[in-house]
Amino acid sequence: MSIELEVSEYIAVVRLDKPPVNALDRATRRRLIEIFDEVSERADVRVAILTGTGKFFCSGADLKDRPDAQKAGDFLDHNRWTRETGNAIRECAKPVIAAVNGPALGAGFGLMAACDIFLASEDATFAMPEINVGLAGGVSMLRTMFGRSFTRRMFFTGMKVPAAELYRRGVLDEVVPGDRLMPLAMEIAQEIASKAPLAVAYAKQAANMMDLMPQRDGYRFEQNITMALARTEDAQEARKAFLEKRKPVYKGR
Repeated sequence: MSIELEVSEYIAVVRLDKPPVNALDRATRRRLIEIFDEVSERADVRVAILTGTGKFFCSGADLKDRPDAQKAGDFLDHNRWTRETGNAIRECAKPVIAAVNGPALGAGFGLMAACDIFLASEDATFAMPEINVGLAGGVSMLRTMFGRSFTRRMFFTGMKVPAAELYRRGVLDEVVPGDRLMPLAMEIAQEIASKAPLAVAYAKQAANMMDLMPQRDGYRFEQNITMALARTEDAQEARKAFLEKRKPVYKGR
């Protein structure tokens, strides 16, 4: 089994489990897409956590699985599944927390970047090492996180960056000792899961759209979402519970 999925109390925990380095092969990518598509539609899931087992978060693409360009269409198929793995996480209807427990390299770094909230252990490291094996890739992802110079330095050198440096640069939300990583991720997930599920789903949609829209159009989009939410039973229940100082009971409608 290369991926574990556990669901409890509205929280899905997705664990990459492909020893020793949780590398991504074609089967793992396809399974990740299936899992996050499932998470998007499950009523018993309101938030997800993506992490790895062992000492690695994800070492990236499995070079043994990489096409050799001898068969027509192999690279196109490989690249398509690589893109869609990140898209399945990015477009998941529920917020996804990355709990990076160790090195996140190449496509593994990309998995983290597709999530919504970034947490890491103190011994986690990050790199886009494609250049080390005669390849290139990652600028489209790196430029959303870093300035022009640092992006190109990482891209051209394949340098490894410790978690503390990414925290200093404002990329990671928190960096904690390894034994605190999953408890922290669970705390944040529980807080998100306690909110109105429709509101969180709309908030995730809005957050993704804001990345693509000018501020003026984005604000109008959010206002329309707020108007739509105001008509839901969950929004009415949330207001009543707040005024009555009790825990809300959501029905997802």
